[in-house]
Amino acid sequence: MNVPRLLPRRVTLRARLTLIYGGLFLVAGTVLLGTTYALFNQQLTRSAPKVLTLGKPGPSALADGEAPKRQMLFLSRSGEPINRADAESLMADAESWMREQQTTLHEAATTSLLTLGGIALVVVGCAAAGLGWLVTGRMLAPLHRVTDTARRIAAAPAAGRGLHERIALRGPDDEVKDLADTFDIMVERLDGSFDGQRRFVANASHELRTPLTLGRALVELAMHRKSASEDVKQLGENLLEINSRHERLINGLLLLAGSENEITERLPVDLADVVGHVVAQTAPEAARAGITVHEQAAEAPTTGDALLLERLVHNLVENGIRHNTGEGGWVRVACRTGNDGRVEVEVGNSGPVVPPYEIPALFEPFRRLGADRLVTAKGAGLGLSIVRSVARAHGGEITARPREGGGLVVTVALPACPDEDATGHH
Repeated sequence: MNVPRLLPRRVTLRARLTLIYGGLFLVAGTVLLGTTYALFNQQLTRSAPKVLTLGKPGPSALADGEAPKRQMLFLSRSGEPINRADAESLMADAESWMREQQTTLHEAATTSLLTLGGIALVVVGCAAAGLGWLVTGRMLAPLHRVTDTARRIAAAPAAGRGLHERIALRGPDDEVKDLADTFDIMVERLDGSFDGQRRFVANASHELRTPLTLGRALVELAMHRKSASEDVKQLGENLLEINSRHERLINGLLLLAGSENEITERLPVDLADVVGHVVAQTAPEAARAGITVHEQAAEAPTTGDALLLERLVHNLVENGIRHNTGEGGWVRVACRTGNDGRVEVEVGNSGPVVPPYEIPALFEPFRRLGADRLVTAKGAGLGLSIVRSVARAHGGEITARPREGGGLVVTVALPACPDEDATGHH
């Protein structure tokens, strides 16, 4: 059983800087409080009053007769003299009491210092952390502006549509302003690149198709002349086939370039209608190849560009027909509405065994399986690349898996159409 790994919670840069600033302040305050406590304790110990003790009389004192005089210094409250033993007991009690008072005073002073100092440190530390939070937020505001602009550009409805935005940050010439200016320069260059790509696609659509159309017309004219020999007609058919392959290649490249962008204008489309239309279109090719096409179309409403979605399904069905076992093979096309809020188109076919490690390469342009490395009548190797680009442009995803016994099963999942938009079939 797979146990999901708990991901750490995201800590913002502002929170990290505040924690670092507050932590350093508390560490410095703790060191300062500890130093103050050590100095205070040392000074308090030095300045403690000395306790007087009653010493024994030395030989000199006894010799000169001072002992009787010292004994006379200890008097009771009534004024009567106290003997030396009682005096020593009183001095011992006084010494003990003074030491207790000294200890009590020392503990009270140190406890007061540590308690009040700790409370002051916590209060000032919280205030410093709050001030650090405000200052950090002020300093990181330009970075938030950079992030918001980048997020709006990334969330644009189509690639290249939001590249006209600029940060144009004003303020001191520091590292943050350098970052914002560099970001503006990068976006400006990307904007120019996308404009150049759009102009190229528009110009190539005309410039590349025109000579092919002209060449086809000249070949057909030469083939249909009354004086044309069989060799000329056969050569014309070969040239027309080559011309047709070039047309398919150019159309596929242009479609691939145009389908890389996200769809901006979405209309309700029922994939069941698309599947039925595509199956009818590919029926003659399937009949010539001896392939049986099975259709299982249930209602599957989505939104997007109907022509691109038709090309998506058409490429999948066409790929299943052309890369099959030949006579007796089959292709199964199904569409349905899933339980996860998406609609699916699934195309499976019989055919040669497909190694699982070869599947990712099939979605790259001009990549084919096994011996199909050259441009043949099967196509130019752009079919699945176009399918993936169209699916991504519609916010969907495509998966493929090898079928047991040979062939491939390709599934495209697209966002389902909201109920209020599913007004009819298109």
